[in-house]
Amino acid sequence: MSKQVYISADYDQNNGDQAVVEELTKWGSDNLHKVDFIDMSKVSSGSITKSSDCRICDLKAEFNRQINASSAVIFVVGDMTGSRTAGSGCERVSKAQSQCYCTPYKQNTNGTKACKVSSTSTPDENGDFGNINGYSYLRHEFEQAKKKKKTIIIVYNSTRKEANWLPSYMSGYKDDAKPFWKYDASGKKVGDYAYIKEVLGF
Repeated sequence: MSKQVYISADYDQNNGDQAVVEELTKWGSDNLHKVDFIDMSKVSSGSITKSSDCRICDLKAEFNRQINASSAVIFVVGDMTGSRTAGSGCERVSKAQSQCYCTPYKQNTNGTKACKVSSTSTPDENGDFGNINGYSYLRHEFEQAKKKKKTIIIVYNSTRKEANWLPSYMSGYKDDAKPFWKYDASGKKVGDYAYIKEVLGF
């Protein structure tokens, strides 16, 4: 039986960390390791976003469901991770519904719409991290993984330990975060899976 592992990363086409995700996916597709990697880009392009009225809160709720179904969560940290704000545009947590507007997911050209969340409540202590919040998608995923006590793996998109890249909300994991890349005997940059394999039990 394969393990489902969720990957959170910065998918900016110019300055993102897609290379790490692609390398992990290749590793997960071999015959030796039974790992089913689910990355946030797949979730973001999935069925929930087919709705013309998919909002920030809908996407965060789907991230929660995918993280809940996973045994571990890998966070890929690059040099821009700490400054990413996508997903932070929700004000409903602190304002009345009539005061809030947001842009449905990938519908920027159509402008904003009135908030569709009529009422909010404090998340249950043992439930999910509330999907009505002003956090970025990246931070929301981290808070959900932490609240649900998932195994958290943090790797830098670098050949070195880049502690200054770590967002403040991940600071408690500074000692455990590892570089993802290394150079092999021929000088080629390759993925270093030793840490990930150890944590996942391979």
